[in-house]
Amino acid sequence: MSITVYAKPHCPQCNATKRQLDRMGADYSVVDLTQSPDDLSRFVSQGFQQAPIVVAGDDTWSGYRPDLLSKVSELINA
Repeated sequence: MSITVYAKPHCPQCNATKRQLDRMGADYSVVDLTQSPDDLSRFVSQGFQQAPIVVAGDDTWSGYRPDLLSKVSELINA
């Protein structure tokens, strides 16, 4: 499963998301939204209003979501 975290510097929710993914042993990539205005515009146009934005397989969500990260963990460890 491909996981990408679109984050901003100094973002507590972004850091919490990355820490949980690290604890899960997940392989993921990080995109800095301050350096990627095209991605930022795309997500804003889709209605996302907070960072991080996580794309995990076919699922996309914003904010720190331990419930959804747990589901990702189950899929990774299945």
